[in-house]
Amino acid sequence: MKKHLKVVKKFVLYILLSASYLLGNCQEGNSSSNFIFKYINKIINDTNDLSAPKFMNYPTLAFSPETSWEIGLSSLYIYSANRDLKNRLSEIKAFTFYTMENQYGIWLDHALYSNENKWFFFGRTRFQSFPLLYYGIGSESPKDHIARIDGNFTYFKERFLREVFPNFYTGIEFDLQIMNKVSYKNSASNFLKPEGGNGSTNIGLGWGIIYNNIHNVLNPRNGIFSELAFLNYRSEIGSDYNLTTFLSDNRFYVPIRKNNVLAFQLQGQFTNGNPPFNLLSLMGGESLMRGYYLGRYRDKNLLAGQVEYRMLPFSFAKRWGASLFFAAGEVFNSYNSFQFKNLLPTGGAGLRFLLFPEKDIYTRIDYALTREGSGFYFFIGEAF
Repeated sequence: MKKHLKVVKKFVLYILLSASYLLGNCQEGNSSSNFIFKYINKIINDTNDLSAPKFMNYPTLAFSPETSWEIGLSSLYIYSANRDLKNRLSEIKAFTFYTMENQYGIWLDHALYSNENKWFFFGRTRFQSFPLLYYGIGSESPKDHIARIDGNFTYFKERFLREVFPNFYTGIEFDLQIMNKVSYKNSASNFLKPEGGNGSTNIGLGWGIIYNNIHNVLNPRNGIFSELAFLNYRSEIGSDYNLTTFLSDNRFYVPIRKNNVLAFQLQGQFTNGNPPFNLLSLMGGESLMRGYYLGRYRDKNLLAGQVEYRMLPFSFAKRWGASLFFAAGEVFNSYNSFQFKNLLPTGGAGLRFLLFPEKDIYTRIDYALTREGSGFYFFIGEAF
């Protein structure tokens, strides 16, 4: 297995969903007597009430070099405020896991809209005892990781936003990041701990503006999402480090013929001050720059973009679709050190299965290739 294969992400669920769909069509009478198949079949075929909230739980299975085997449970709850379909779709996602290396974690993400979309609460929470493969800082970091960092990581970010003009939101942003109980394993002989390498607590306050005219956050088909935000971390409010981060995240969705979508994203994250290594801009993960281990490259600044063509669904199928995507990005220390020749490419393809037909929500299974390895991802909802 290549070192940069992030995870074989939750493939068992995908097989269960696919198999249950086929069995539901071919052996409907027999599947009703099996609780598991009956439960899954109810999830993917229940279209009786378009305004009703949806809730599902499903098991997960994953493998990665730094965790060994991982088992977990994921939950998804989606609804429209007051069961009014004119309100944007709100979502709450939860994930808890345990690995064969005695590591564990709890994740909680949400994008919540009030009635008439007047308030928007957008955030995520993470707590995990989890290893981090550390490659160093900068675009020239070595091919192999120079240390494995174990510790407890707590992350809480929330945006409290109010609509002031149609589709235009502004409000307060809050960020808390804690790293403690840090230890190092398999470090290189000449390894020097990075800034903040013994752990730190950092608290940031700031302001953000968002323009968003997208109705379905899990499967945008037409519209724009654009966020500009800054966070200021200061010792006066309890932060161990003083720094300021700026974020620009812009996404555009263009319908192409029937059921096809061309999606674009351009994201930048820029830091001034003296950040600890865990508050640097990180490249990789399951959304932007798929195929790279999250944090494989890190530095004060990041600029990355991606384009994806989605067929949702195929013209010859009711519930199956696919996507093709390409991305490029770079981390850099200062603005004058950015060079287009240093952009790292990644690309790949994915399959889609229509999980909730009445709410137009798909599961995705993506495979991405980079110069250094590959990544395999399974999630509910599109990457961006």
